[in-house]
Amino acid sequence: MNNMNTAEETREVIKTCRSLFEKKLHDYGTAWRIMRIPSVTDQLLIKANRIRTLEEKGEALVDEGIVPEFIGLVNYSIIGMIQLSLKSDEPTELPVSQAMELYDKYAQSTLELMGRKNHDYGEIWRDMRISSYTDLILMKVFRTKQIEDLGGKTLVSEGIEANYMDILNYAVFALIKLVVENTEAE
Repeated sequence: MNNMNTAEETREVIKTCRSLFEKKLHDYGTAWRIMRIPSVTDQLLIKANRIRTLEEKGEALVDEGIVPEFIGLVNYSIIGMIQLSLKSDEPTELPVSQAMELYDKYAQSTLELMGRKNHDYGEIWRDMRISSYTDLILMKVFRTKQIEDLGGKTLVSEGIEANYMDILNYAVFALIKLVVENTEAE
């Protein structure tokens, strides 16, 4: 039985993702600032496609499973939102404190959206398969690529940031199911 609620589980997952993000900031700085938005989207494509490949093949030849890839989807989604918010002429290297403040801002706004959606949809996400999250993430990535190819000029669709938020949300749901629920079962 689930001892935590969705908000607590989400905070736990984001705490794990945030910790890795902060450690990588120490090692690499904000080198990701050099990436243009389409490159961030392509990085999300690489991560999601690797998850799908591992799901279909059932084995990894590189000693990493799908959990690190879902963490990467969370962190690259936030990187994308940060990149969208900053002007291209702003410094490539951000102070760690500023990068972490922006990380927290976009994680929080996305999680607030998740809470509102979870209220409306209920806990149905708990009945979904991990492979469905993977497919939904890939669909969102391809939608984002199409919006980018249209120069952001859509007729009825949400923009790039909304798709990044959805990717982050699906990745968090997958991580809850893969990590938090599995830990509780032990």
